[in-house]
Amino acid sequence: MQVEGLSINLATIREQCGFAEAVDICLKHGITAIAPWRDQVAAVGLDEAVRIVKSNGLKLTGLCRGGFFPAEDAAGREKAIDDNRRAIDEAAALGADCLVLVVGGLPGGSKNIDGARRMVEDGIATVLRHARAAGVPLAIEPLHPMYAADRACVNTLGQALDMCEALGAGVGVAIDVYHVWWDPDLANQIARAGEMKAILAHHICDWLVPTRDMLTDRGMMGDGVIDLKGIRRRIEAAGFHGAQEVEIFSAENWWKRPAEEVIATCVERYRSCC
Repeated sequence: MQVEGLSINLATIREQCGFAEAVDICLKHGITAIAPWRDQVAAVGLDEAVRIVKSNGLKLTGLCRGGFFPAEDAAGREKAIDDNRRAIDEAAALGADCLVLVVGGLPGGSKNIDGARRMVEDGIATVLRHARAAGVPLAIEPLHPMYAADRACVNTLGQALDMCEALGAGVGVAIDVYHVWWDPDLANQIARAGEMKAILAHHICDWLVPTRDMLTDRGMMGDGVIDLKGIRRRIEAAGFHGAQEVEIFSAENWWKRPAEEVIATCVERYRSCC
């Protein structure tokens, strides 16, 4: 039986299996929407990944990831631009709903976060024409402030939406509950995103207490403190009715379990907790 409204970000089982096997397991559990990472696609080859997607009628709720625009020098920034153009082409070939942007943190040795944010906006502006021509929306994903230095200097939904307003058509946001659940202005910013028609993706997992690792200790839905149903209601009230995409990095728990068990649990928790 098909599970409507659920997508699996393939990072959730990245340690257990590759792209093709992950797709087979998702299909076995009635899931026909996925979001792969570029390294997973590269491991099987873009042409083969496209074949797998099309032959199984899969929907891609996103491709992860583009971004990481800030760099110490012009050559580094140009290298990032080139890589983002390739990512856009890959997303277009796969028919992804969007290319998710983890925008990047401070360049090495820098303490200028405002400058890093300007590099992000300039970088997105530089690749935006290419993205528009390819029909690939760019989804800025604000990350929790603990990642501001090394992964993403855009840390609130409000900041991301300000960039969307400045950049114009073709740019929106990916709302990952893990990164934004704590924001006291979240409800207002979700409503604002709805008015802008800027919501491109909705990622889910849970925040564990305690969290043992900043990157690789995300929780399965229902095991933490995030009001998943409340955030979903706000996102749907804002006009986004796309799939909820499970994205879990869990080095000491879910990545150590059989992929079949992980996906079965995702389905059960999606139905009971989300």
